Amino acid sequence: MSADDIPLLFHTSCKMRRTELRRFLDEVIRRVARGRSIACLVTGDAEVRRLNHRYRGQNSATDVLSFPASEKNGPPKAKNGFAGDLAISVDRARRQAAEHGHSLEDELRILILHGALHLTGLDHENDAGRMARSEARWRRRLGLPQGLIERALIERALIQRAGK
Repeated sequence: MSADDIPLLFHTSCKMRRTELRRFLDEVIRRVARGRSIACLVTGDAEVRRLNHRYRGQNSATDVLSFPASEKNGPPKAKNGFAGDLAISVDRARRQAAEHGHSLEDELRILILHGALHLTGLDHENDAGRMARSEARWRRRLGLPQGLIERALIERALIQRAGK
């Protein structure tokens, strides 16, 4: 499969290095998802909010949504060998990239990795740090800036320190 065959859909006019993102998604599919394919939609806050409301009952936009192939309440799935779907808000990615001082493409890569880890069955909300450790390892291997879980932990620590 070439990088041009990777199911990465852009429903945005935002300028970004799309070929590089396709190559990155291909690498994540090969290495992180162990060859199981991932379909990824890069769109705006409004579409992500709609998907979040429809499939998760939450009427808010977020940076990345993951719909594992085995999940019964997500979009319909294709066939075996399919890890699942990702939906990424380019609006959120752009704001987060500016906030953390790196490129939009790096932020999109961080979100693809984070979502792909969810598609492999990891869940940072209830796995005693397993996903956080995995995200940190993959982030280092793939040369990415600080990941989502690491950011949240740092932010939480700063809030706690300020409250003392």
